[in-house]
This record gives sequence, C-alpha cells and structure tokens, in this order.
Amino acid sequence: QLQLVESGGGLVQPGGSLRLSCAASTSIFRAYYRAWYRQAPGKQRELVAAINSSGSTNYADSVTGRVTIFRDNAKNTVYLQMDSLKPSDTDVYCCYARILLSAYWGQGTQVTVSS
Repeated sequence: QLQLVESGGGLVQPGGSLRLSCAASTSIFRAYYRAWYRQAPGKQRELVAAINSSGSTNYADSVTGRVTIFRDNAKNTVYLQMDSLKPSDTDVYCCYARILLSAYWGQGTQVTVSS
C-alpha cells in the first residue's frame, strides 16, 4: 500500500509563496502519474497540477503562471511551488498518485492565504 505524506502547508499573506511536498513510500514513484488537488468544504475537488511519468505537466487555468509542479525522483517526492498566492487559493491540498488501476491519496495539508 503506497503512502503519501504531504508537508509544507500553512498560513501565508496574499502575494506570498509556499512549497508543498509529497513524499511517497516507494522507490518507483517516478512511474506514477502524480497530481495535486485542492478542496474546500462544500466545494468540488479541483485538479491544481499534474505530472506524468515522462515529466509532462498540466495546470488548472486558475493557477497557470503562479504554480509549478516538479519532482525529485531520487527522493521519491513531488512538489508544488505556489507563488503570488491569493485568498482564493485557500484550501486543503492533497497529493494524488496513480499507477495502472491503483490510486492513492495523501491526508492533505491546509493552505491559508490571508492578511
């Protein structure tokens, strides 16, 4: 059973930056499709950014230009660098990984953007 452990969330002022990390309990994390989702209470879960095993990325329109997803395969970790944060970015951010028919979620990390 793959385990995903997120870190890096917190409180940041508008315009600030955060880097989220998702560490996986597998040495073949590079083979997974990996993504970050976010969800606020009462709202639908939204894909923020994704990276596949080849390194190709895609982003939600709402974060394009402000967010970068990248990986460190040697550390079995995927990151989400978020810049120019807005109050509307306040959410619980969850790491997601999928390989073949198996999908996994992290526990989530809270990001709060507020002055």
